[in-house]
Order: sequence, then C-alpha cells, then structure tokens
Amino acid sequence: MISAKRTSLLCPQCNKLISSDEPTCPYCGLSTPGSWWRNNVLVRVYLKPDHIIRSIIFTNIVLFALSIILNPTTLNLSMNPFTLFSPSNRILLLLGATGTVPIDHYHRWWTLISASYLHGGILHIFFNMVVLRQIAPLTIQEYGFNRMVMVYTIGGAIGFYVSYLAGIQFTIGASASLFALIGSILYYGKSRGGTYGQIIFKQIIGWVIALFFFGLLIPGINNWAHGGGLAGGILLGFLLGYNERKKETYFHKILALFCIVLTILLLLWATASTLYYRFTL
Repeated sequence: MISAKRTSLLCPQCNKLISSDEPTCPYCGLSTPGSWWRNNVLVRVYLKPDHIIRSIIFTNIVLFALSIILNPTTLNLSMNPFTLFSPSNRILLLLGATGTVPIDHYHRWWTLISASYLHGGILHIFFNMVVLRQIAPLTIQEYGFNRMVMVYTIGGAIGFYVSYLAGIQFTIGASASLFALIGSILYYGKSRGGTYGQIIFKQIIGWVIALFFFGLLIPGINNWAHGGGLAGGILLGFLLGYNERKKETYFHKILALFCIVLTILLLLWATASTLYYRFTL
C-alpha cells in the first residue's frame, strides 16, 4: 500500500495554498511555513486574527461569569440595565480591578492590564464586546495581528494609568483598550490620507465624539481611561507604524507574544488567588 505524502498546505499566516517544502511563503514571506511549530493547534487557535478576537471575548465572558458565581449573594437583579447582573466590588477587586485603591493600598500594578477583562454588568460587557468585534478586525487589517495585540494591551494599560493619575479610585472594563484601538485607527486614517484615509478618519472621529458624549451623559463611565486609551493608541500607532508604511517585524511578534503570555499569566494568577481567598479564608 502506497502512503501519500502531503505536498501542499495553507500558509499559517496568509492562508494561501503553497507547497509544503517552500522555504518561505511566496505570498506573505513567512519563513518555513511548512514546519511543525507553525502548523499545530495552539498556533492556529491563538495566532489567527479571528481566533484571537474570539479568545478575548471568551475570556471576558468567563471572567464576568466567574465574578458573579463567586459572590451570588450580592448579585444585583434590578431592572436597571446599567446595573443588572452587577458583581460585587470585593470580587472585582480580587480578580484585578484597578485604580488608586488597588494600586496605592495593595500595590497591585498588574491590575493596569487585568482590569480590561472585567465588567460591572451585563450591558457593560455586551456593549464593549460589540465594539471589539467591530474595531479589532479593522485594526488587524491595517496594522497586523501583532501590532493589534500590542495596542490593545499596552494602550489599555496606558488608559488605566492616566485614570490612576487622575485619582480614579476603582475602575474596570475593556473600554480603555478599545479606545486604544480606536486611537490607532484614528492615527492611521489621518496619517494615510487620500480618499480611503479620510473616510476612515471621519468615521472614527464620529465614534470618538459620540462615545465621549455618551460618557458625559451616563454616570460612572471613566472618561479618563477612555481619553488615556485614545492617546495611547495614537502614540502606539505612530511608534509601531502600519502595514502600508512598515511590515510587521520579529520585534513586533516578540512583543505581541510577551503581551499575550503576560496577560494569560496575570489572569490565571488573579483567578487562582481569588478562588483561594474565596474558599479557604
């Protein structure tokens, strides 16, 4: 019986059909696209643009569910959509909420990253995940997967740091990271120019104005984190560059991997320490 050897595959990066023994992908330039370490389950799950967006959404949903399950006695079941299914501040603090209280009193600087994955109600998480699903693909399209990850992680931390400097005591939510993505696209549209760039810029600036007015009208929204995230996204867009000006480098890939691993470790640590505190102390 003759065994058939696979002679072609889909490039792990651009999904184009290529020969399995190509030293580099003729379409996107990826080196050794046929190697095992570029073609395994973990790489295909976590390093595909759509998969990483789904992973972020899934992580937010899991942590939101966990924040409710761990302290159901304080669950808010009011008919107010802004407070419906609101977890307790105590659990949110343990899971990684940020602000002057967690940082100054407990020295939890790592919460500048973890707070982006926590939410204070069902409407809060729903709105943020809808915005993520809309803005993240555009950011990946213009900046690439790795730079999107960096903008989301670092830009969100910058937003929360600005919020901390402004004296906000307790804050959570993905919106600081989302405003960082919006800021990077705002920079892209303005920097690129042309018809396409102007269209992108006008659409995004409309989003920014609407979201800031929304933040002024609705109590409890952290506009300092929004503004800081927006500024951080613009700065990172300038420093990192976008696809039309600069291709992603190994430096970008290493930094993105660092952001992913650091976020996973911090969230696992926050979850494990919360479970320990909740059930043993």
